[in-house]
Amino acid sequence: MLQNLLEPTPLPPSVRANRVAIGSPEYNEILDFLYDEAEMLDNLRLAEWGELLTQDLEYNAPLRHTRSTAQFDQTYIRTVQHLHESYGSMMMRVKRITDTKSAWGEDPPSRVKRMVSNVRVYKTDKADEFKVESYLLVTRSRFDFDYFDLIPCVRYDILRRVQGSLKLARREILLDQVVIGTPNLGIIL
Repeated sequence: MLQNLLEPTPLPPSVRANRVAIGSPEYNEILDFLYDEAEMLDNLRLAEWGELLTQDLEYNAPLRHTRSTAQFDQTYIRTVQHLHESYGSMMMRVKRITDTKSAWGEDPPSRVKRMVSNVRVYKTDKADEFKVESYLLVTRSRFDFDYFDLIPCVRYDILRRVQGSLKLARREILLDQVVIGTPNLGIIL
């Protein structure tokens, strides 16, 4: 009986058909991309991170509301967003942090660690694009405070191969919190 409980529940064929197998070369390449991206952001290598973005980037974090179980599919409101960025606005954020003294919310910079997990990769209708779902847990420490912020979320990305390299074309960040406990979102999720 216990053995039956430990056996994984098979995924529906429609999900399994487009899913990239864990451990496959494509999956490992995408996992490396996500880990390298987290390291770049954790170490404030923002200009280098900017090179991972496509020119048509969409980067969004919709607002979350608490809803009943019957309305769970209405939890996220996409008409109101914490973040709504394009390539141009994202590069302005990067330059503001790296090239000016006006990013007071991140000067001195936060000490941040991004932990990426539960990565699932799917093929799309376009041969050069992948849909990537991942969980992200961000820890953020500021100044000499003895506490840190936790920012849990799930990310839905579209990664596109451009001239042989993967680039981020779209990211939607679904924050777990209705009220964000961190003082600002000056960091990149």
